[in-house]
Amino acid sequence: MSTGRASACSRAERLGLAACLLLGSAPALAASARYRCEVFYLPARSTWVRSVEIEHDDRRVRALHIDGVAVYGFAVDGAVIRTALDNERIALDTESLSWQSDFRGLARAQGRCERE
Repeated sequence: MSTGRASACSRAERLGLAACLLLGSAPALAASARYRCEVFYLPARSTWVRSVEIEHDDRRVRALHIDGVAVYGFAVDGAVIRTALDNERIALDTESLSWQSDFRGLARAQGRCERE
């Protein structure tokens, strides 16, 4: 048999724990960063303007879109985001605002980006 005081204490602890779990699992507010990159491709010697949108919260990158196409696999290494889209391996450096990519060694590209 339990006393009223012990039940109230354990109930308060349970409520406190539930509040901590609810507050701790609350989703962080998402933000979006947009970049416009002018990329020069060799050996074609052509310049393409590429658009990049990075959806993130304060803890991680949540989604990545290149030219409006969702990229499902990417790796974040500090300020560099690496991904692939249509056989193009892409490295976007958000700190130095640069783009580097290659098409499996057949063509290469590099360029500069501006944050919109």
